[in-house]
Amino acid sequence: MAYILTILDKTPQLGDNCFVAPNATIVGDVVMGNECSIWFNAVIRGDVHYIKMGNKVNVQDGAVIHCTYQKNPTNIGNNVSIGHNALVHGCTIHDNVLIGMGAIVMDRCEIHSNSIIAAGAVVLEGTTVEAGTIYAGVPAKKVKEAPKELISGEINRIADNYVKYASWFEIYNEATKK
Repeated sequence: MAYILTILDKTPQLGDNCFVAPNATIVGDVVMGNECSIWFNAVIRGDVHYIKMGNKVNVQDGAVIHCTYQKNPTNIGNNVSIGHNALVHGCTIHDNVLIGMGAIVMDRCEIHSNSIIAAGAVVLEGTTVEAGTIYAGVPAKKVKEAPKELISGEINRIADNYVKYASWFEIYNEATKK
């Protein structure tokens, strides 16, 4: 069963139709929208500040979402995919964003809508990623504008697929609510 833990009188709040893998961990001041999915070995730690997630957010296997004590909460919009083993820390991610596998997004970053952070990219502290762009590299830099086909073909496709994948676990999910 997933670890959903209260800390300092703060209990994670999950929206409707959310899937949480049996070995995922969600702690403290975390508020999740509807149709979110938290996958195997993912950790969402709202112990030192809050974490707010919109609707249709998927946090893939091994990803970590955290924040900075009393300084930087983490805010994540709607229709966001956070790839396998990514680290999202004390930042703001707007709607329709793809954070690639193994990417790192540091404190005080702001990732605007319709953007892609490439796999393995390191978005340094305080970076602002422009809307509709692709950032890649270490440190991450803008490599190009994100074509509209890529936004609908990747960002929306992946977010929609994870809602579908989560539905495969519906029986398990319902069984754990009792």
